[in-house]
Amino acid sequence: MDLASILISAAILGGVGLTFGSLIALANRHFKVFEDPRISGTVELLPGTNCGACGFAGCQGFAEGLVGGKAEPAGCTVMGPDDREEVASFLGVSAGVARKVVARLLCAGGADVAVQQALYRGLPTCGAAATVSGGGKGCPWGCLGLGDCEVVCDFDAITMSSNGLPVVDPERCTACGDCVEACPKDLFTLMPMEQKLLVQCKNLLEGDPAEALCRVACTACGRCAADAAEGLIEIKDGLAVIDYEQNHRAGKDAIARCPTGAIVWLENGQFTNLGLAQPARSELG
Repeated sequence: MDLASILISAAILGGVGLTFGSLIALANRHFKVFEDPRISGTVELLPGTNCGACGFAGCQGFAEGLVGGKAEPAGCTVMGPDDREEVASFLGVSAGVARKVVARLLCAGGADVAVQQALYRGLPTCGAAATVSGGGKGCPWGCLGLGDCEVVCDFDAITMSSNGLPVVDPERCTACGDCVEACPKDLFTLMPMEQKLLVQCKNLLEGDPAEALCRVACTACGRCAADAAEGLIEIKDGLAVIDYEQNHRAGKDAIARCPTGAIVWLENGQFTNLGLAQPARSELG
């Protein structure tokens, strides 16, 4: 190849490169997304846990929501009051009102009251046990007690009791939802603290068959529904179901005649359990 051919080839390649480079520069200028500098400043003030309890994918998303007016600092359940005020001051907005949400366990069937029908000796996780005929517990809906929820909780808000049930510390719980995802029995739910009435059972059997598997099982007797405000509780598929949209109408009258203590009243970290044959439970789970 002679020198002229080489120079022509180089010129063509250089021209193509220059053309595409110019097009890329123009496209970058046209499609560039402006990011409000307050977002990065807000991210620095957030805890950086990326737990998702605020309803956003992580702290970056929450910061964008704060700057965009789609969220309030109080929406972060990990920050304390002073930290929320600092974020609010930085953005020049109100901190908002924090609504405490915590994880609740929908099972009270510990080793002291629930039947164990088989001894499981496999991998010591609830997920593994659940794949082997649902685990060794007699109640197929009950907590397996191997602590997957405790392991995934980054805030040390869950500990296992001596009866093999998770106990949630509401002061540490941020409602991140990791325990909800980790439980193979779907026994955790996130609830506002002001919702004090709770059915701690998911057993869908009725009457004696349910109680034969667990002494604190809901037997679908209907007494709670009859005693509560009209429409607050209904018996559905063998289980008492609370309409939390009517939480303001809930009262302790709903638990007065429960024969097993499956429905409880939670207040100040304590159970009020008026089940006729059951001992009171003092730990918040």
